[in-house]
Amino acid sequence: MAAARWYHRDISQVVAEELLAKAGRDGSFLVRDSESVKGAYALCLLFQRHVYTYRILPDEEGLLSVQTIQGIQAKCFRTLPELIGAYQHPDNGLVTPLLHAVPRPRPEEDSDGEDARGWGHTVPCPGAAPSSRTHIPQQLHQRLQEQVHSSPASDFMGFMAEYLSHHAHDLEALCHGHPQLRHLSTALATACRALHSEIDFTLAGLETLARVFNPPASPRSPAREQGFLSSDPDLELLLNKISTVNHLLSSLEKKVLKSLQETVTRHNLALPSVAVAPLPAARPLAVQNFEVKVGKSQRAALTVDMELGTVTITKQGSGSPEEVIPQDKILQLIKYQSVQSKVRLVCSRENQKSLSRDFIFPNARKREAFCQLLQLMKIQHSNLDEPEIISVYVGTWNMGSMPPPRSLASWLTSRGLGCTQDETTACIPHDLYVIGTQENSVGDREWVEFLCASLKTLMAINYRVVALQCLWSIKIVVLVKPEHQRRISHVHTSSVKTGIANTLGNKGAVGISFLFNGTSFGFINCHLASGSEKTHRRNQNYSDILHSLALGDKRLGGFDLTLRFTHLFWFGDLNYRLDMDVQDILSHIVKKEFQALLAVDQLNLEREKNKVFLRFNEGDISFPPTYRYERGTRDTYVWQKSKPTGMRINVPSWCDRILWKSHPETHVVCNSYGCTDDIVTSDHSPVFATFEVGVTSQFVPKEAPGSGPEALACIEWESIEVILKTTSRSKCYIEFHSYCLEEVQRSGENTFQNCDIPGFLKLGWSSKQLPVLNPILPDLEYLGDQHLLLSVKGVESCESYGECCLALRSAIGTTAQQFETFLFHRGEETGSVRGWMRVRVPRGRSGTRERLYEWISFEEEDAEPAAEPPTCPKPAPQRLRSRPRSLPEPATGYTNPAYFIFEGVP
Repeated sequence: MAAARWYHRDISQVVAEELLAKAGRDGSFLVRDSESVKGAYALCLLFQRHVYTYRILPDEEGLLSVQTIQGIQAKCFRTLPELIGAYQHPDNGLVTPLLHAVPRPRPEEDSDGEDARGWGHTVPCPGAAPSSRTHIPQQLHQRLQEQVHSSPASDFMGFMAEYLSHHAHDLEALCHGHPQLRHLSTALATACRALHSEIDFTLAGLETLARVFNPPASPRSPAREQGFLSSDPDLELLLNKISTVNHLLSSLEKKVLKSLQETVTRHNLALPSVAVAPLPAARPLAVQNFEVKVGKSQRAALTVDMELGTVTITKQGSGSPEEVIPQDKILQLIKYQSVQSKVRLVCSRENQKSLSRDFIFPNARKREAFCQLLQLMKIQHSNLDEPEIISVYVGTWNMGSMPPPRSLASWLTSRGLGCTQDETTACIPHDLYVIGTQENSVGDREWVEFLCASLKTLMAINYRVVALQCLWSIKIVVLVKPEHQRRISHVHTSSVKTGIANTLGNKGAVGISFLFNGTSFGFINCHLASGSEKTHRRNQNYSDILHSLALGDKRLGGFDLTLRFTHLFWFGDLNYRLDMDVQDILSHIVKKEFQALLAVDQLNLEREKNKVFLRFNEGDISFPPTYRYERGTRDTYVWQKSKPTGMRINVPSWCDRILWKSHPETHVVCNSYGCTDDIVTSDHSPVFATFEVGVTSQFVPKEAPGSGPEALACIEWESIEVILKTTSRSKCYIEFHSYCLEEVQRSGENTFQNCDIPGFLKLGWSSKQLPVLNPILPDLEYLGDQHLLLSVKGVESCESYGECCLALRSAIGTTAQQFETFLFHRGEETGSVRGWMRVRVPRGRSGTRERLYEWISFEEEDAEPAAEPPTCPKPAPQRLRSRPRSLPEPATGYTNPAYFIFEGVP
């Protein structure tokens, strides 16, 4: 049966509305897969410039029917084409008959000339049985792809794919009683032709070695099994050789062992006992000294002693220390934003007010190293059972299908170009190492062992493997300190292919997610489509990965992937290029004029247009483009590449990137972002980034449940207003998800609706339609770490128009606080939401404490530090480097342009 032109598979609601808007005629329609019910469909119908969505649901017998409308009897159909045909007639309960089918668009081809999305292949209509002649090859091709987990030889894959496409000849011969499978034998013999010489060479060496330890030579041709009937003499000879190799390999170890044992006995030799080297102990941090300026001209030395937990101030020319400050007396560390090398130390003194001292370091890197050491000192000397802050290392490298060098020290210690670690902190071990690679030809097991051995050499710690996920040559490994292994739970892995027709794994993504105590992490390593002109294809790769990567809590499967984790890190060879002439690019690189290049960086441009990585952060890029270098050096870019189709230009670009997105009002600071300058085996330079991340643990209330009258906290809403980018007129409701709630809560239908502005739908809920939410624990310290996930869903379709995340921390109090944020769905910005909420905490449950990461703050030059620390923790300030300079700062007022239209704001 021919493919149904109106069936669009799993496109999003936004894409469906765009296609119908382009069609423009009343009665235009298409069918897509339902996002809310597996096995169901969504019928999207255009009428009077508005899109109406109807759910098509299967019953227990598999019969399909449009969701019942009041007063209309549901009609059941065996197949989807039958249902569509019936509703092309009037008076069937739809706003208009189905008149004009909207066909699937044909996207651009990929760089190899193949169909990028597989639309060129027949898309079977649901309910229509494909013929066995086409169904079997599809199944076989799918199985072939599923069995390949590492980069295979492309020629061999071609032979096998060709056979699977024409296997019908053997099938016909089998039906006529001829089991020889002549075409399979021919395909195998052709594919393995180069194996003959390799096996002859290997076989000669093995037989020589066997004769050394066993003078009677082993038989050249042992009896082989007769399970395969081959009609090709070359293939029979090859099988004979392989059998011989198998026989020699299986017996060789026994022969060598026996020969050595006989030698020991004959010559009365004693084998020395092998001493097992003790595991290296973690290296203690040495005492670190920093030269600083105090006041206008006075020079001094700051000495940080990690073991004693002290900071000593010694003025220049003075033989004795002026002051020794214990770590528990340091109240606050203030970094100045206007002077990147300046810091203020606020200390407590007995019977006196707090004393503050300003220090100016030689550069910003030295200041950061000093602050990191003090942070680490606070952590080491705290009495906490569980960590409140951890350090995370993220690395990405396209290895260019070459083995790695013997040492990865510069990469794993964040040294090289850009914002790098100071030498005083470079060898401080991180709690988590997340390493992503592309075009990695090393075996999975060997690669993990190599990374663990490298870290053991550098850090004297045996890191534990949390998870490894691979897709052909795309790999991601997560390693953790041994003491944190018990804190890791709910580990999930997933992969997505985005190669030709989304079936080849040469491009795609791998991901790992887990909980670290009470904080959820997600890590995604990807390799997107290459080529300067393939920006749209890369954007589509990103969308496919977002939609298909199965990570995180399954209960949040309906939410945008970027909202399922407290912290999500996305990195890899994103392959976005620079839109500038290559000679101009080279000139800017020589002059280190990176801002001019970042202004034409495709990734930044696409992010500005909200096409990809919405609301993600990226550190400032202060290192040269990491691609495409001449192998063996970092002095020369090779921007011309010979291809069968002609000369291809690969302009130097920042292909290798690390981005992240975190829940609002959480703590995450990027401490370094750069690339190495001494690893030259690939045409890409390895890239690294390090982060300081706040984490939560299982909260234990001070008052045991049931010890007294149970006082409840409550989350109350005064109003919520939503603006959606949609042509629908559907009534909506809001779902509320959170780990602090016992179950999902739901609002009533919206009471206000306005669709006067074309392409937008404005909805409103009053307090009467919004539920009062009762968290499972009423303690302020617990609620300050919690978040709510909201999903705006259509009443008729039960499908999401957009999701968002709200932090409870800033809403805690007796008065309602205003919130405003964006709505996302499947990686697209679909609208915005704002309103008023408050979180009430019962008396006696308002106790809190300052977190270890909250004692470091940021101030402008003229600001004075607070005399007393705040009673309620405030959100950690954002680092300036959290957002690239090439991207605009978010607006402080309205964020959705539709607000200006609806409210008449000029």
